[in-house]
Amino acid sequence: MKRLGDILIESGFLTAAELAEALSVQKESGKRLGEVIAEMGLMTEFDILRAVSSQYNYPIIDLANIDVDPKATALLDERFCTENTAVPIGFDDEKLVVAIDDPMNLLLQDELQFRTGYEISLMLATRTGILDTIKDNYGRESAAQAAQELNDDFSDDQLEGLSEEVADAVNSAPVVKLVNSMIEVAIRAGSSDIHIEPMEDRIRVRIRIDGVMQEIMSNPINAKDAITTRIKILGGMNIAEKRIPQDGRIQIMLNGEEIDMRVSILPTIYGEKTVIRILAKNDGNLNRQYLGISDHNNELINKIIQVPQGICLISGPTGSGKTTTLYTLLAEKNSPETNIITVEDPVEIKIPGLNQVQVNAKAGMTFASALRSILRQDPDIILVGEIRDGETAEIAMRAAITGHLVFSTIHTNDAVSSINRLIDMGLEPYMVSSALVGVVSQRLVRRICTNCRVAYDPEEYEIEKLHLEPGQKLYRGEGCTECNGSGYKGRIAIHEIVVMTKGIKMLLEKRASEEEMRQLAVKEGTQMLADSAAALCLEGISTIDEMNRVAYSIDG
Repeated sequence: MKRLGDILIESGFLTAAELAEALSVQKESGKRLGEVIAEMGLMTEFDILRAVSSQYNYPIIDLANIDVDPKATALLDERFCTENTAVPIGFDDEKLVVAIDDPMNLLLQDELQFRTGYEISLMLATRTGILDTIKDNYGRESAAQAAQELNDDFSDDQLEGLSEEVADAVNSAPVVKLVNSMIEVAIRAGSSDIHIEPMEDRIRVRIRIDGVMQEIMSNPINAKDAITTRIKILGGMNIAEKRIPQDGRIQIMLNGEEIDMRVSILPTIYGEKTVIRILAKNDGNLNRQYLGISDHNNELINKIIQVPQGICLISGPTGSGKTTTLYTLLAEKNSPETNIITVEDPVEIKIPGLNQVQVNAKAGMTFASALRSILRQDPDIILVGEIRDGETAEIAMRAAITGHLVFSTIHTNDAVSSINRLIDMGLEPYMVSSALVGVVSQRLVRRICTNCRVAYDPEEYEIEKLHLEPGQKLYRGEGCTECNGSGYKGRIAIHEIVVMTKGIKMLLEKRASEEEMRQLAVKEGTQMLADSAAALCLEGISTIDEMNRVAYSIDG
């Protein structure tokens, strides 16, 4: 039997030198050769399939365009399918049709036949397509089944009148399975948030992937109290209280990995709405190259963070990647010679070498009170998770003036408005001018999927908005299995950075308008958010639709 490397060389897709490099990487990583070749960008998954298909005469199938038969997936469990990168998709006469990515695994066909009792008809599909199909079908089927079991097990009166006396009911298998399935589907899809929303006649479950909401399931309305109560128990909240908002935190283990989640519950006219924020983990990507910061903006950031004292602010709305940028800059400063203390709510990423403090408002540990204590801990650098009020802002500013380098975040629309926001909180302009060294404002835009990216001739409004030259092309994703048909995969940050130069400080002390400060900032090198997004469009990294969604302004 020919090995995969030999097949790819014979097919003309790969050179001997490239194969040798891939084999070296494979030896270190322990991954399969095809997976390594695709990750290195030497070939796409589909090209590898074409080469293998020509040797084994198995047909290739695009799973994104296939309706999977639930009777087929019921024959094999999810764990077996994931471990073997194989998924049953339907029937052909008396045979079970199974999609695989490795026809050289001769034992797999026998194992499939033994486990299912059917003769097997094999088809080839990409590894990514198979794993996505497993996630979509097994995870959501489990949730749907659990929702039906929950509906069957409890009457309307029991579910709608759930109280402490019957709280044990929400620890029953159907409720546990349903909530676990929702969370598992969301995590595996790479989402940042889960929204469980009671409507008039159903419970809608949506997840946010790459900043965009997607509905993943719908559950019976009479299950709403059981679901909410189960989540309250997991999050350590009061199950009897339904009139006021509540916050909690959940920790679970999934595939051997600890997952932290933040829970918010809000009463609405149809019941309590739950949002679960899935907190990011430190996956080793805390570097500026991963963030996609341009060379020009990197120079501006260096000017800000190289000062020995002062305060640097990261601004933007919730979900704009502020925390990741903050941790990245802090990781650069992390060394045995530096005492770094943080005060956060919550501590989202644990970094070795940092002294990280968790806010606990119930116990009186607020940002302001924690910051006062931190100043007695001989810090060199301080991170304040968020400046929410005038008291916290004033303490942070005084810390910056008295010899500390302070990092923090603030919720504002752009960099210049962050400066005036501090004054609105009650700080004197001279204090802001003395302490503030710079503001980094950012948003996240979706990247075009590199697997299905195509060039196209721009329309008139795109030419005008991006100031394109005649004949210049733009790019978009057509939609494929890699991106679940969206045309986008992953996100990248756009930035607007204002360095507090002498000119900006003079305007601030004169209480000049935001527009005056903005115009001077642009003259001194600041790139506006819209301009940063436009640059990504011209480079073929993102689209004008994303630019309009994230950085649209009435002024154009």
